[in-house]
Amino acid sequence: MDQIYKNRELSWLQFNERVLEEAENPQVPLCERLTFVSIFQSNLDEFFMVRVGSLQDQVLLKEKITDNKTGMSPAQQIDAIVEEVRRLIGKRDELYARLMSQIEEQGVRIVDFHKIGKEDESFLEAYFDREIAPLISPTVVGRRQPFPFLRNREIYAAASLVTKNKKERLGIIPCTNTVFERLIPVPGMKGCYILSEELILHFISKIFKGYTIKTKSLLRVTRNADIDSDALYDEDLDYREFMAELMKERKKLAPVRMELSRNMDEEIVHTIRKYLELDGTRLFYEKAPLEMSFLFRIQDLLRKNPELFYEKRTPQKSPQFRDGESILAQVEEGDKLLSYPFESIRPFLKFLSEAAEDEDVVSIKMSLYRVARQSKVVETLIEAAENGKEVVVLVELRARFDEENNIAWSRRLESAGCQVIYGLDGYKVHSKLCLITKKTGGQIRYLTQIGTGNYNENTARLYTDLSLMTADARIGQEAAKVFQALAKGETLEESEYLMVAPKCLQNRILTLLEEEISRAKRGEEAYAGFKLNSLTDKRIMDKLVEASQAGVKVEMIVRGICCLIPGIPGKTDNIRVISIVGRFLEHSRIYMFGAGERKKYYISSADFMTRNTVRRVEVAAPVWDPSLRQRLQEIFDLMLSDNQKARILGPDGQYRKAEGEGEPVNAQERLYDLAYERK
Repeated sequence: MDQIYKNRELSWLQFNERVLEEAENPQVPLCERLTFVSIFQSNLDEFFMVRVGSLQDQVLLKEKITDNKTGMSPAQQIDAIVEEVRRLIGKRDELYARLMSQIEEQGVRIVDFHKIGKEDESFLEAYFDREIAPLISPTVVGRRQPFPFLRNREIYAAASLVTKNKKERLGIIPCTNTVFERLIPVPGMKGCYILSEELILHFISKIFKGYTIKTKSLLRVTRNADIDSDALYDEDLDYREFMAELMKERKKLAPVRMELSRNMDEEIVHTIRKYLELDGTRLFYEKAPLEMSFLFRIQDLLRKNPELFYEKRTPQKSPQFRDGESILAQVEEGDKLLSYPFESIRPFLKFLSEAAEDEDVVSIKMSLYRVARQSKVVETLIEAAENGKEVVVLVELRARFDEENNIAWSRRLESAGCQVIYGLDGYKVHSKLCLITKKTGGQIRYLTQIGTGNYNENTARLYTDLSLMTADARIGQEAAKVFQALAKGETLEESEYLMVAPKCLQNRILTLLEEEISRAKRGEEAYAGFKLNSLTDKRIMDKLVEASQAGVKVEMIVRGICCLIPGIPGKTDNIRVISIVGRFLEHSRIYMFGAGERKKYYISSADFMTRNTVRRVEVAAPVWDPSLRQRLQEIFDLMLSDNQKARILGPDGQYRKAEGEGEPVNAQERLYDLAYERK
């Protein structure tokens, strides 16, 4: 296959390495660097659960599926992933050790039994006997005691046990428990703590009395989480209850990875792998703790030292809105654009709450993909229904790892009298769309909100996203058609203003790129610019290559996966790609086509991934207001000029730090500065 494309999974691992580089960056405050180590770990967990799980299924089913960009088989991809993950884990382990050494200088230490005295060891033994031993449930695997089910991503202490007649047994103890603390203070050593799983492992002989401990280690299993709910769904079942049962099943899926904290006897490791039916290549020995959530507790212990953290930043009031006046009325005056987390989500929340109480509002329709655990958005929709409004909510129960939260909220919404739709057969609904319908003096008016991110007040402080609010009738009428189609279990067949996947987004993007290609061939200035989370759609990438060859200038800010390699002479030499990984998660999507006065701007919920462009319901909205178009351009240009957090993707497929001359530019911090200046 052609060298202009990179395998999706390997590109994702490059992204996670960029996350790890932020943990390595001395310009990032020390405690914030711990956060990036934890993010690296949780990212990798999810990667194995979803992506490696999917590839493993393909291998087991002997499906003859190859990567359409590199020609790699599922088995080849897994082999390449494992090799790269081993390298990254080694890098993570070294970095963790260095960071914890620096944390020690701040007065907090994680210690093991080699570093504590006899008196402290006696205290910890008494603590173990009193607080932990009564709460743990050990298993000795044998003919009468089957191998226990190991829960996904939980820590276990495992030991090779030798009986008096020299027979070997396997002992296993669960270490994950919400009753006792993960960080246990060592009383005689100020600021010193020991991890509870290390305490259990140290005193494991007290649990398995009568045995000799030959070898021991902490153990953690990652299980496949890739379930095709549409393939399994029985139409005779209640869909919500089916999804609730499916979540239980997911917890029992096959292991895809095993992590050990220490070298163990080869025979006992083989025994564990045999029980788990896990390939030996998926075994990883790790020096750092197997689970990193305790790092946030360490951060809490050091909160009194503000220099160890980012400067506090608070989402600012948008200057587009006047205090004390109706948000709905101000949106009817002209389009508004909010940029999170730099600007507060409050105007949108007020937009929704006013609609819930406005006598002229007859209906509120909204698509929910992920919401906060304590969601003001959902509470407002419930209030609207209780006020007699028609409230139609599409709740996507297949939003991965948010299914249980969405199921709970869907029950609340239904109980309040909302009409709840549970997505479409074969398509996840990922759009961020809210439609308010007003009837005044016999006239129908629409107020529409289109976003790039979820309706989640918490992530609005952590993710960069855009939210457009408009009273434009053209947008409102098409948004109404989207909801009409969803209510009938259908997808929109055609649209004029909005781009609506699965049928009216990819083709529109290809048409707009084709227009730029035609202009370039006529010798005119031609341009395309995109800000995305991921780029994997082969049809779009092929068209971008064609655009580059025709002379179209293409600039892309792609945070995560990018399967297109820029800068290859004669193929992609007119394409530039950068990635920004910084304090906030880059999540907004911007599409731009054309140069000068004819330039078109869109914001969207969709990345350029096949799953988004043709397998989900997504919405991209045009931005027509000149001042808002200027803001989008300002955001895009600022990102392109970043020389602190940006990485440039080179023709060799590797990312390198941007090193610009002149003043340092951290785009995220600069956008916050501008928000403070504009308030």
